[in-house]
Amino acid sequence: MKLTVKDCLELNAFAGAEVLAHREGLTENVSSVSVFDGADESDLNLCGGERSEMLLTGFLGAKNDVAKQCALVEQIARKGCPALVVFFAGSEAGVDSRVVAAAEKAGLTLIRMAPEIRYDRAIEEIMDSVLYGENFNNSLISNTVFHLLNFEKHSSFPEAVREAAINNDFQLIILSEDFNPVLAIETRHKATIADAVRLGRERSIQGDAGKVYTQIDVNGVLTYWGLVNIGSDNYFMLIVDNEDTYTAGEITKLAEIIELAMGMWKYTPERDAKSELIKALIRGNKSLAYNLQDEARIAGQDIISVFFSKGIPKDEESHAFSEFEMATDLDIMHINEGDETYGMILKTEHTGEDADLQTKCNGLFNKLKGNRAVRIFHVTGLSGIEGAGDAYKLINESWTFAQNVFPYKRVFTKYELTLVNNCINIQIQGGFVHKNYSELLEPFRQIGGTKGKQLLETLETFVLDAGMSTGKTAQIMDVHTNTVQYRLRKINEILGVEVTGSRTTPGLTLALALKRLERAVS
Repeated sequence: MKLTVKDCLELNAFAGAEVLAHREGLTENVSSVSVFDGADESDLNLCGGERSEMLLTGFLGAKNDVAKQCALVEQIARKGCPALVVFFAGSEAGVDSRVVAAAEKAGLTLIRMAPEIRYDRAIEEIMDSVLYGENFNNSLISNTVFHLLNFEKHSSFPEAVREAAINNDFQLIILSEDFNPVLAIETRHKATIADAVRLGRERSIQGDAGKVYTQIDVNGVLTYWGLVNIGSDNYFMLIVDNEDTYTAGEITKLAEIIELAMGMWKYTPERDAKSELIKALIRGNKSLAYNLQDEARIAGQDIISVFFSKGIPKDEESHAFSEFEMATDLDIMHINEGDETYGMILKTEHTGEDADLQTKCNGLFNKLKGNRAVRIFHVTGLSGIEGAGDAYKLINESWTFAQNVFPYKRVFTKYELTLVNNCINIQIQGGFVHKNYSELLEPFRQIGGTKGKQLLETLETFVLDAGMSTGKTAQIMDVHTNTVQYRLRKINEILGVEVTGSRTTPGLTLALALKRLERAVS
């Protein structure tokens, strides 16, 4: 049962109540109630007052300030509150006509309660009606139970819950902790699963099974999210109220019934093929990844980028992922392990023929690097499952050492990772190749002392950290630009080459990176 403002007026607590403004709003739905007695508009964020939430107030925070009361009324109306109910704790005082006029103009239903009525009585009666309306037990729950426990007709839990969903106009999605669907019972298509998951992930949905579910509006469709335990694993249960028919309390009770039915059917969700695919690629198990490809409904040629990140706050990451997906028509598939995230960026059926997809991926990674503790390692520009597996191999082998070679970087591309990987291989193999690169820096060792160390440090910073910018080198080393330029001239003289020359830079870069790596691991 869905309660309206008009239904509330018929409750005993509302005996003697008077509608002062916007009678047109009496048909608005009420699914919850809160008390608001703040002093200004910013206090309103603490109590809610949004869609379908009735607010009770005595204007205690603005008791003698009519202008402030008017401002609060306007703000409450903007938040979408269905009605504001005014209490006066035994006082016979009325509501100022200016407040009534403000409510009428803003389109907010304003109700004045009888003087003897208190908050607690109104809250109790409203929530009793919300949670235990007359149709509550007789319609949704009984009908759902009938279908869920019809073991003779149905052969499985998914089949039974589908019948219940069709007959009671709701939808059910079970998602893994990584927000990948493992069961989808869809009875409408006003909003896609992808849209719902994107918003749920962005809101960082949390909670405990059995408690009132988090409500999210997805393109005008109400969805309810909560945790459910199946076996020893946690999943998200997403219930969609197709026609905004049920209250949050009814949805919570529906979720409890569904969870009980899962146990009775001994239902086990299908494995999360998308998460398993990422894990297989991380482990380098390409044969398993190929087997999981069809089950996860992923085409290898759609994989644009794979990445590993650490240190990104979950809410920032979720928000950035959602914005990126909506702006680019690309899909981010990922798993979280503590503060680490492994993921892939894929083309979707809506992705156009765009040669600039790599630039879009790079834009996402650069946006996520804001926090100094963040590190992102990605390989963008791939060729199927084989390429994705090789990319994760490169990341896994190189990311720890890449931070030592490039301590000022936060986003590492395949170019930095490949350079570091080559250094690792040269260091392991030793021999003639290692000797050749080490000897490129021999002139600095021959100079020795503070001077040789200072010039080598300047060259390292210039090449590896500053992108060969004298200004940035000076900033990192905290010296004047002229000092950097003088040292670079001396370095050119010592090496007998121009360090910025196109033929010099590759070998010098690898030699310097190899030296940093050896210094870090020694």
